[in-house]
Amino acid sequence: MVYKQMTIYIIGLIFVVACGTSKEDIPPLNKTVMAVYNQAYQENYKVDSIDKILSDAKNAYVLVDALEDDIGPFVKQIKANNNQVAGYISAGTGENYRNDFANLEPYLTPTTWSEWPDEFFVSETTTGILSLMKKRIDRLVSWGVDWVEFDNMDWLDEDTRVQYRLKATEKEAKTYINALCDYTHSKGMKCMAKNTVEGFESFDGVLYESFFNEKNWWDNEGTKAFLNAGKLVIINHYNETDCDGVYAEYKSMYKSDNISFICEDRNLKRYKHYNQE
Repeated sequence: MVYKQMTIYIIGLIFVVACGTSKEDIPPLNKTVMAVYNQAYQENYKVDSIDKILSDAKNAYVLVDALEDDIGPFVKQIKANNNQVAGYISAGTGENYRNDFANLEPYLTPTTWSEWPDEFFVSETTTGILSLMKKRIDRLVSWGVDWVEFDNMDWLDEDTRVQYRLKATEKEAKTYINALCDYTHSKGMKCMAKNTVEGFESFDGVLYESFFNEKNWWDNEGTKAFLNAGKLVIINHYNETDCDGVYAEYKSMYKSDNISFICEDRNLKRYKHYNQE
């Protein structure tokens, strides 16, 4: 009799718990989709201002320019809204308007990059430039950021190497970038790849730059591997009249709702944000 009552009680308890737990109460596995804000760079219009980020960004990936002196004091305020803050640095070029450009210059090509006349490609990766880039990462540690986003990490293909007479080999370039990510991890931060994941499997996420007339140009299999691993995948799409349509297209293309997206809206003339909470 006691056994029967106990069985009925357990079955009833299971029923109550099951009925009281809706599908919405169960967090989805590998949900890595986030709102994205970008203060660091633009293509055609304007970046997200710090004021907008402080007022609107919540539970978001927020990219800030790591080499602007006046940004650091805002990092703590940005994180207060449960945002993850990333610091942007260019790993494959030196920009002549940066404070540390004179120190980087011996390791750069003397010829400017034709697409960005203020930037010079990294030519030598095996001597002193690694320690200089680590100083940038140390600065981000002092700010308290969560990620480091490495721009121009795919700079050294063979065509560029020949055209600009770069000294480093492709293998040396990847070793250099991975060493920067290893150092970032040792400081308790995550690494965001930029436009490529080939040879950079230890990175924690990737951001791709997409264009209205050039979409999905990158390595699809690498993107799928990052999505399957539950890593953060962001697409930053530029100069678009139908941002909603492009986002839907990418999610359909990769059969995933876990793609984070930010879109430079041609009508609004600013970034449009998604996955807001």
